[in-house]
Amino acid sequence: MDTIRFRHAHFTARFPVDCRYSPAHCWMRPLSDAADAGNGIWRVGFTKFATRMLGELVEMTLTVGPGAAMQPGDRIGTVEGFKAVSDLFSVIDGTFHGPNPAVATEACLTHSDPYGAGWLYEASGRPEPGHLDVHGYIALLTETIDRLQASRYSDHVPESAGGDDSPGVES
Repeated sequence: MDTIRFRHAHFTARFPVDCRYSPAHCWMRPLSDAADAGNGIWRVGFTKFATRMLGELVEMTLTVGPGAAMQPGDRIGTVEGFKAVSDLFSVIDGTFHGPNPAVATEACLTHSDPYGAGWLYEASGRPEPGHLDVHGYIALLTETIDRLQASRYSDHVPESAGGDDSPGVES
């Protein structure tokens, strides 16, 4: 698998070149040549950045079944990590095929092998509008990390202003 190494601040990852990426930090890999034309199957998973934000996944619950129509932004279930419970939204405009059966029994695969055995679901159709190639995703990720760092440090009250030296609480 060809990857591009990304390193920024305290985050390092490798991102597969053959995937498309959602601004919501999911990857989409075509399983057939027809996928780019909207007729094939896509495998979808969380990027390494998403798994870091969620923490290790402990459970995934889907509210859609095989054959269900789905559009980008449709809520299709929830994921529970050690750090948070989050809604899971479709990044494909098409038809839901099914979840990854391995994640049902070993949810930690999403963290340990996010671009391999840790995929979430398969669907046929087209990726959401605004999806990115690996270079576009890396640019988005750089902006996202910079924004997170700026917001973290903007909550900091300097000692000279009479505050303590600890960063503010993030919400």
